Amino acid sequence: MSPDVPIPIFDLDGTLVDSDRALADAFVALGVPRDQVSFGHVLADECARWGLRVEDYLAVYDAEAVQPFPGASELVGALGRWAVCSNKHAHSGHAELDRLGWRPEVALFADAFGGPKQLAPVLEAMGGLEPDEVLFVGDTDHDRACARAVGAPFVLAGWNPRATPQAGDVVVSSPVDVLALLSS
Repeated sequence: MSPDVPIPIFDLDGTLVDSDRALADAFVALGVPRDQVSFGHVLADECARWGLRVEDYLAVYDAEAVQPFPGASELVGALGRWAVCSNKHAHSGHAELDRLGWRPEVALFADAFGGPKQLAPVLEAMGGLEPDEVLFVGDTDHDRACARAVGAPFVLAGWNPRATPQAGDVVVSSPVDVLALLSS
């Protein structure tokens, strides 16, 4: 049975936090040309693609450079239950959540999925929620596919300039606009 208000689940990088510079800078520090850096991948896969060790990447990754998108702190501060589902490495993901003082009910990262992120483990960790009881907010094609894979509604984080809408997407232009969706 669906709750009166869906429970939001968020991607982290590119959705709640602007981490592009920090993600790219770490690869550049390890010799990857900046124009070859792409986003939204599992760190272990991307490091393997470049012949890098994850440990070396994490050693140069500056979590302090990651900042919330304008309105993201207000959004999460207004929420009761919420979760994070991210391809980010758990070490840096938890460090960023702690630094920002954000306390999602569940935060699952790449190590929890054995590959790219999936919503099913997050739904299970939140007490066996059904897909129609949540709203997945993300910024990439993979986020959209995650929502579709379980039949959950998807909202595109249109505040990220890299987010590309597709037909049928619900697109919001600010994190706080998610609150309006949750109450409608």
